[in-house]
Amino acid sequence: MTVRSGSTPTPSAGNGEKDGNGDNGAELKALQAALAAEHAAVYGYGVVGGRVGHDRRTEAQEAYNAHRARRDRLVRAVRDLGATPRAAAAGYALPFAVADPAAAVRLAAELERRISGVYSDLVRAATGARRGDAAEALREAAVRAVRWNGESVAFPGLAERAAAGPGASMTPRG
Repeated sequence: MTVRSGSTPTPSAGNGEKDGNGDNGAELKALQAALAAEHAAVYGYGVVGGRVGHDRRTEAQEAYNAHRARRDRLVRAVRDLGATPRAAAAGYALPFAVADPAAAVRLAAELERRISGVYSDLVRAATGARRGDAAEALREAAVRAVRWNGESVAFPGLAERAAAGPGASMTPRG
């Protein structure tokens, strides 16, 4: 989940991604990026759930379950396009130390902010039902972000990405 300005998760050789020359190249790339972000969010919510206060534990569990479900749908979507879904990393670098409930809440809000950006990209790249699914995922992430941090933005997934720098992403530890 480390933000590296100007970098995005890059596909590894042999992951089944098309080279972008076909009709589904941009959509597949955006699906794989969303899948990588969901893997990171599932990991991140494991940390959130272990540190968040009792009063927000149910909310963390619901978000964890939502991200697992989205991850599983993205795996199917990537396979439907004839590609191999990107695998989860063994671990992810957290953007900051999460030693108490307040930090866990900040991490949850950050996870949702980053997910919003990835789904914004998928909305642009996808068509048909996948575009609708991506828009719904973007909306859900934006709502969860507001619940976690109490703040909203006019265009979730866009303003935050501009503030984070081009190509800001969640990356595996390693």
